[in-house]
Amino acid sequence: MSHNAPMEIKLTEQNKKELESRHRVERDGRVRDRIKAVLLKSEGWTNAMIGQALRIHVDTVGHHLQDWQREQKLKPENGGSQSKLNKQQTQQLEQHIQATLYTKVRDICAYVAKTFHVQYTVSGMTKWLKEQGFGYKQPKAIPAKADAQQQEAFIESYLNLVADTPPEEPILFMDSVHPTMATKIRHGWIKKGQDKPIATTASRTRVNIIGAIELKTMAVISEVDVETVNAQTVLTLFGKLKQHHPNAPKIHIILDRAGYHRRQQLQDDAKLLNIELHFLPAYSPNLNPIERLWKIMNENVRNNVVFESAKAFRQALSHFFANTIPTIKDTLLSTITDNFQTLNTVFSG
Repeated sequence: MSHNAPMEIKLTEQNKKELESRHRVERDGRVRDRIKAVLLKSEGWTNAMIGQALRIHVDTVGHHLQDWQREQKLKPENGGSQSKLNKQQTQQLEQHIQATLYTKVRDICAYVAKTFHVQYTVSGMTKWLKEQGFGYKQPKAIPAKADAQQQEAFIESYLNLVADTPPEEPILFMDSVHPTMATKIRHGWIKKGQDKPIATTASRTRVNIIGAIELKTMAVISEVDVETVNAQTVLTLFGKLKQHHPNAPKIHIILDRAGYHRRQQLQDDAKLLNIELHFLPAYSPNLNPIERLWKIMNENVRNNVVFESAKAFRQALSHFFANTIPTIKDTLLSTITDNFQTLNTVFSG
């Protein structure tokens, strides 16, 4: 419909009173213009007369009246398109963006224009993206060799394990991590136009950590600063887990397929401790929640921190596992979960 085409706005006396009342209290001049345009149109004014009276372009008057006629809309959307996507188009665009990794908003604008013949500015599309729950963040790196079908099968077996395992048999996820002393620079809130200098060190000092977490209690059993991670250190951790659960008839441990995990001797020793091992599919760190614990460890210990010595670095890590974890269990409960995501779509290129 052309914005200059004849359009009739009919208002009841109640409609007029409500609009006039809103006009009296409305602080946004743009909204007041829209209200006046609707009221004047209902009184027989032409678009040109309204535009002249409000000192706005006649096409803008047409936009205001169309917005009111379609959905009684009075509030403008800065930077957005006057032509809104309908529900079906919105769903289609959401699915497309979820399946296609865009790095520039203008490319999404181009796709919308080509597909739906709807024009959006970059600021308007940015607002639309935020309203639909999209955020601009770094994608999660996923091993290219990961097998989605194997991951789906694991999730099904894990859910069965959780459902069938008695409460007295703990289920834990185990893994190792090897943080270095090198400063880990991460984003933070900084005053616009200013920099935030952070001293850095390129030290290659590395600390080997092996640990296991029980999601139900957020209990973490760990070995910090082991000389190396191998079958013997894993067995040592198994012993600590047994001490932590002395009355458990069986302990279930979910772990990756590292070579030392699959050694027959380790599996035999685990059975002697009444520990049953459940192996993750290959290349599936996304199915091991303890990976999120390592991220929280970095946030609390390493990010934007420079250590005076290797000793201070080791002490900071030990303090996190011994003292910090018990104080942040509420945070752990909300961020470390078994709400797994599979690899139905892997971005590349």
